[in-house]
Order: sequence, then structure tokens, then C-alpha cells
Amino acid sequence: MALFEPHDEGDAATRALSVTAVENDFVERVYEKISTVYDLTFGPTLHPGRVDAIRRMAVKAGDRVLEVGVGTGINAALYPRDCTVTGVDFSTPMLEKARKRIAHKGVRNMRLLEMDAADLKFADNSFDIVYAPYVISVVADPVTVAREMYRVCKPGGRIVILNHFRSASRIGAWLERIIAPFTLFIGFKSDVDLPAFLVQADLHPISIEKVNVPRIWSLVTCVKS
Repeated sequence: MALFEPHDEGDAATRALSVTAVENDFVERVYEKISTVYDLTFGPTLHPGRVDAIRRMAVKAGDRVLEVGVGTGINAALYPRDCTVTGVDFSTPMLEKARKRIAHKGVRNMRLLEMDAADLKFADNSFDIVYAPYVISVVADPVTVAREMYRVCKPGGRIVILNHFRSASRIGAWLERIIAPFTLFIGFKSDVDLPAFLVQADLHPISIEKVNVPRIWSLVTCVKS
């Protein structure tokens, strides 16, 4: 069964991913402001999706995992302790909270690095799993980020994206476009076009599953050929 209807893919290679555009410095300012309340606001509501994502990854002993957009390190304790996790983020305040969290939780298999997701400082084919939780709708250039994720993933490895994408219904999509400029100020674009994103990033999903309640968040899994 096709993951998308044919009309969804028609002009996907050229159409804009969102009605809004952001720059890194804007994203950095937003997350500097919300870093102190992120766990209270986005923690509980989005946590079921985080749990589902890591469970469905089926991380094996010895796997090298890269988490792109590690934020406050809210996923740190969810990973099996027999894998190695590298978490990267662009926001210094978020990483400061993440360092405190992993120290408090006694997490010893995660390292944290400040890094731009659109310019990952890792060699090609470095990780078994590359995971971006709730990141694609906040970065300035989602396609470049996805291509970087693909580059650093090993052949046969998985690229996993957990994110909100534009509704498939016309009314829902219209509303999401209307509110997209305003949702930026709480940290995300509400109208990212999933078919266009996947085509432009040259990602080929093997599954797209809905998570969280309400089920407006997608867990997208791709395998690097």
C-alpha cells in the first residue's frame, strides 16, 4: 500500500515546505526563552511519542545512536544502557539543562555536543540509528538537516523522524497554514508538508505511524540503502 496518494506527490519536489521561514538565530532566541519551561509544557504532552519512538527503534546492544535536537535530554533515560548515544543541539541553554539531567539520572552512555543539525561534524556512515524528535518543524532548513542525518547514518541503518506535519484534510491544512507564523513563537512550524519534505530530502519511508493523543504527530522510519 502506498504511503501517500498520487496527488500528494505531484509537485512535491518544488513546492515550499511551509508558509513560514526561520533563521538559526531566531530559533536560538526562541529556545533560549522556553528552555526553562520546556519540560513542563512539551514534556508530558509529547512524551508518549518519545516512548513509542525509542521502543519501535528496537535499539540493540552496541548500537551507536545519534539524537539530533536532544534539547533538555528528556529522552536520555529511555535508551537501553548497552548502546551509545550522542545528543546534539544548537541551543546552549537546552544543553545545560540536558547535562544536569543526565548527571541527576546517572546516565553514562550519552555524550552531549553543541552542534548545528544542518552541519553535523561527524564522518559519513557513523551511526546505526539517527533520530530527530520534534526537530524538523523548528530548524531553518529541514531538507539539509535530513540529508545530514542520512549522510551520517550507516548503510542499512535507520533514520527516524518524530514530528508534526501538515494535516491531510483540506480544512486542517488551511488552519495549520493560518496559525503557522504564530506557532513559531512557541517553537515550531505547524504546517510542514510531509510528502514534499520526504521527496526533497530523498528519504524513502518504510513506515509512517501516528503517535501521541491527539494523533496528529507522525513517527517516520526510513532505512539507508
